[in-house]
Amino acid sequence: MKNTLVDAGPLIALFDKDDIYHQQILEFSKSYNGYLYTTWPVITEALQVLSFSVEVQLDFLKWLDRGGLKVLNFDQSILKRVISLTKKYNDLPVNFADASLIAAAEREDIKDIISLDSDFDVYKTEKSAFFNNIFLSS
Repeated sequence: MKNTLVDAGPLIALFDKDDIYHQQILEFSKSYNGYLYTTWPVITEALQVLSFSVEVQLDFLKWLDRGGLKVLNFDQSILKRVISLTKKYNDLPVNFADASLIAAAEREDIKDIISLDSDFDVYKTEKSAFFNNIFLSS
């Protein structure tokens, strides 16, 4: 089964019924067959945007608790790589959540991502591999 990273945008869209991508992400998530992963910085970003409603935030957290996706641990090696990526992509600039996903992708050898951002068309892993955004290509 395929391993795929998830950025904050799709998570926000999944839980915010007013988001323009809500229906697309909902349909995509129902048909997706694989394991979904993210990082704690992505969870934090999503919760911040969902702060318009404590109930929506709680729905999101309960979904995580039920195993909606696996949250990868963030350790010192990831932090060092985030620092390196922030320097490398300082002209974009890369945000903390995106850099954590790139670092996690490298550590876990994950090439696929679900994102609403075109930034992942620019970011490369240490092995100079581009990400395959399976949401935008679907």
